[in-house]
Amino acid sequence: MEKGRLTMLGEEHPARLLVCRWDFWLYYVAYFCGGTIGLVYSNNLGQITQSLGYNSKISAVVTLYSSFSFFGRLFSAAPDFLHGKVNFARTGWLAVALVPTPIAFFLLAVSGTEVVLHASTAMIGLSSGFVFSAAVSITSELFGPNSAGINHNILITNIPIGSLLYGLLAALVYDSNVTSSVDKNVLQEAIVCMGRDCYMQTFICWGCISLLGLISSFLLFLRTRPAYDDHETIRNRT
Repeated sequence: MEKGRLTMLGEEHPARLLVCRWDFWLYYVAYFCGGTIGLVYSNNLGQITQSLGYNSKISAVVTLYSSFSFFGRLFSAAPDFLHGKVNFARTGWLAVALVPTPIAFFLLAVSGTEVVLHASTAMIGLSSGFVFSAAVSITSELFGPNSAGINHNILITNIPIGSLLYGLLAALVYDSNVTSSVDKNVLQEAIVCMGRDCYMQTFICWGCISLLGLISSFLLFLRTRPAYDDHETIRNRT
């Protein structure tokens, strides 16, 4: 826990130093397994809703995700809004924000009801929206404001990588269940998988991956909390 830990906030990290930091890779995994997986979920949301038999609800579910993603972005301002009243590291807020994602995926794995679909979509949207918005501030605080542009672009390389890997996983599971699907429909010369099995294994895998992201964010919080505490102490003295 102590090795290579950040000792102060705002210290400039050029790219060469950044990729040598354990804190950066914990941060990268938290984003990769937390925020990006929520984005991939939203990209597959129409097909997920269709496979569960709620064709008429696709627009409503997509809108629900977008709305709660917006609320998540607003929620990311909580550390600044509550500053002075609640002194809690921004990385701690990140860990808290990632809690709903694995819960949502495991709920989807065990139940395909409309209520669970809506609740899980809202939780994932809220969580991923927070990550997308808060990441810029976290990058600046941990690795320096002057290098934030380059460092943040290095961080978000996880988005295309995660989109490819998570999307490929979902596609393989979906296609493998088309032949075993009880109700198969032909739509525009494509066979559509119907039933919970189309995505159940994907939800379990995504849930485990997002749990890894949550653990990574918690470790990041433990490693960076002293730097936040020292920064707050210095700020109060001045």
